[in-house]
Amino acid sequence: MRTAIMGAGSLGTILGAYMSKAGVDVTLIDSYKEHVDTLNEKGATVIGKVEFNTPVKAITPDQIEGIFDVVFYMVKQTFHETALPQLLPHLGENSVVCVLQNGIPEYTVAKYIGQERIVGGVVGWGATFIGPGVSEVTTVPSGMEFDIGEIDGSITERLKTVQGLLETMCETKIIKNLLGVRWNKLIANAGFSGLSAALGCTFGDVLDNQEVLNRMKFLGNECIQVCEASGSHMAVRHGYDHGNLLRFTNRDEMEVKDWLYKKIWEPHRSLKGSQLQDLERGKPTEVDFIGGVVCEVGREHGVPTPVCDDVVSVIHRIQDGELKPCMDNLKYIRLPEID
Repeated sequence: MRTAIMGAGSLGTILGAYMSKAGVDVTLIDSYKEHVDTLNEKGATVIGKVEFNTPVKAITPDQIEGIFDVVFYMVKQTFHETALPQLLPHLGENSVVCVLQNGIPEYTVAKYIGQERIVGGVVGWGATFIGPGVSEVTTVPSGMEFDIGEIDGSITERLKTVQGLLETMCETKIIKNLLGVRWNKLIANAGFSGLSAALGCTFGDVLDNQEVLNRMKFLGNECIQVCEASGSHMAVRHGYDHGNLLRFTNRDEMEVKDWLYKKIWEPHRSLKGSQLQDLERGKPTEVDFIGGVVCEVGREHGVPTPVCDDVVSVIHRIQDGELKPCMDNLKYIRLPEID
């Protein structure tokens, strides 16, 4: 079975390292030639909460040959138009592509390669790209997991194949409510990662600063309301029913949520949001595919998302060179009134 990871950034490099270490025949594909060369010459180096080095096989997209049976698609969503046409000729009739991106990307990817080839997956751990060949795990091993599922909720043999590959790294659960998990993860991606990018901080900084955490609680509540208005329901993750536990309707309910946020996201406190990592490297972020999704679906269903709107706006202003990621940007993110 030929396996590939398309998009070997921080997450893809670490997943590829674990798979290679376990003896999986996996090829890491990335357009960053210096990174690819370093991976081939020195192996993949994983640091942080886990540390090891292992040989891997890496190529650039122009070097792809033959048909892959399983592809883990981890390219930034801003590069769909480039990456998916490169991948399509190397997919067979029975090839499966596991989409491991933030937001709700399955339908966009399906337009390029066909929905019949796609399964979805949610990454339950964080990482930081340090430099060519080196990535840092920022989540403790006990807090790492994948959730994977079919768009229609069915349990298939191909899901079990994907599960076996991902479990070379960490616990992997097959789920029936993929969209529910996607919306659940948006609390972290649109909220923690969005605030991390807007304010130039880690997830731990969000938890430790009361003014920031208050905005995070409102943003989480917005995600829950938009999810339900769209006809989905948030799935339980890591043993927590986020949709019920994190919702609130008044100030008293909002104020007592601090301990829940700290308990749920404590394992990820070292994480610097991927959007902040992009900003620091001068690259476009995935904000329109993450926080932008919450805002867009909220507008479609008449659900106000003032905090998410402001976070998305600040990130756009940083991308445009008007602002820099810093705590002073908190003044641009409103704290809604509540009784």
